[in-house]
Amino acid sequence: MKTRTNDSGNGIGETQVIVPGVTTTVVTGPGQALALERRDAVFEKLRYAWLRRSRLLRFGAWGLVLSMLVAFMMPNRYKVTTRLMPPEQSNSAGMAMMAMLSGKTGGGGGAGAGAGSLAADLLGMKSAGGLFVGVLHSATVADRLIDQFDLRKVYGTKYDEDTRRALAAHTDVNEDKRSGIISIEVTDRDPNRAAGLAAAYVDQLDRLVAQLNTGAAHRERVFLEDRLQHVNADLEKDEKEFGDFASKNSALDVREEGKAILNAGAELEGELIAAQSELEGLRQIYADSNVRVRSVQARITELQRRIGDLNAGQKDANANSAEAGDANRSNIFPSIRKLPLIGVTWADLYRQAKVQETVFEVLTQQYELAKVQEAKETPSVKVLDAAKVPDHKSFPPRLIIMILGSFCSVLIGLLWTRSRENWEALDEGDTRKLFAREVWQDMQLDWQHVRQRNSGNGSSAIVEEDRNGSAWPKRNGDGSENGHND
Repeated sequence: MKTRTNDSGNGIGETQVIVPGVTTTVVTGPGQALALERRDAVFEKLRYAWLRRSRLLRFGAWGLVLSMLVAFMMPNRYKVTTRLMPPEQSNSAGMAMMAMLSGKTGGGGGAGAGAGSLAADLLGMKSAGGLFVGVLHSATVADRLIDQFDLRKVYGTKYDEDTRRALAAHTDVNEDKRSGIISIEVTDRDPNRAAGLAAAYVDQLDRLVAQLNTGAAHRERVFLEDRLQHVNADLEKDEKEFGDFASKNSALDVREEGKAILNAGAELEGELIAAQSELEGLRQIYADSNVRVRSVQARITELQRRIGDLNAGQKDANANSAEAGDANRSNIFPSIRKLPLIGVTWADLYRQAKVQETVFEVLTQQYELAKVQEAKETPSVKVLDAAKVPDHKSFPPRLIIMILGSFCSVLIGLLWTRSRENWEALDEGDTRKLFAREVWQDMQLDWQHVRQRNSGNGSSAIVEEDRNGSAWPKRNGDGSENGHND
């Protein structure tokens, strides 16, 4: 079998395959010819690199050493991830409407949930997950973490704003739109501090959500708490007034005391009538100086005094005589004459204190119920994956850095070798070569001039003389050569 190729010069070639007895001609079009040219060019480049493999290997080795130094000089970074369960939605009217919208949408549960989420976004309703993410990104949380872990010293910053930006650069908070799970990723050079920061984010979130709760139950609880403080103050005031009045007038229970006073008065009046009848009978028999007459007379006088005390009321403790003091000590009830006035005032104070006590009891019950409802409506922070101290670093990937460094060094070596060969292939009188040499020479002279000026030695004349010695041809406008003038 023999082959013969003919190229007509228009990009279309013919290849003849000659077999004894059979001759086949294969016609290659422009696309196939271009593919063959590209393949040849690739193999030509590979052959070029293979012939210079010793130099490229030296570049690769140096690149490997440098990238290894860089990789091991970079400090280790550790990443800690903690995940939170999606918070429970409160049974508000808005959420109920979203549930109705999602339920009436045809299709499966995924389509209904998507429609509910879209409706919530269009109506501007906030989700608890988005609320959590916003709280975690707040400056309040950042400032508390900065103070807790002394991050100004860790990040080497002076101002709070710079420290917040540094903390935000080391923290990534995102929410999965489908599952609602919130992820908190913290990167730090210290694995223990990274785990502590991730756990502190969760703690601060839980505290702020409880402090900044704006639900209806929270507002009710705050209102009831304020009302309880005022009602408690009023109750204490009324109880004090009622106690002072009762102590001053010896009125513990006016109703019972009134009954007791009336019964005591009736008994004293009965005893007085009986004693007076007995005295009249004794006077019919005995003289007034008789012992029995005098005894009954003394008893009648005592009964009259007691009846007078009941009618006139308590005598002053600072009375004129000791007998008045003894009588005052024996009289523990208010007088019958003052009983109606004392009863009215006592009943008024008692009713007022009782009303305040009843209001306080009712508000206390409502306050406890409001606290329970608030706890139900407050979004709770439930940790799915707790923050743990990482065992391995997350950065830098030293192996990848060394591989990339070596590969880039080989490419740089290949470019350097190609450029050097092209440079050496240029003629010494080539303008590109002359220009490059003049630029390099002028840069060296300028640097030497700067050094001499800073040191105060030498003169710029020598530099200018060296500059004028350039091999670059200078021409005037008429085409004649001229010297070099700066």
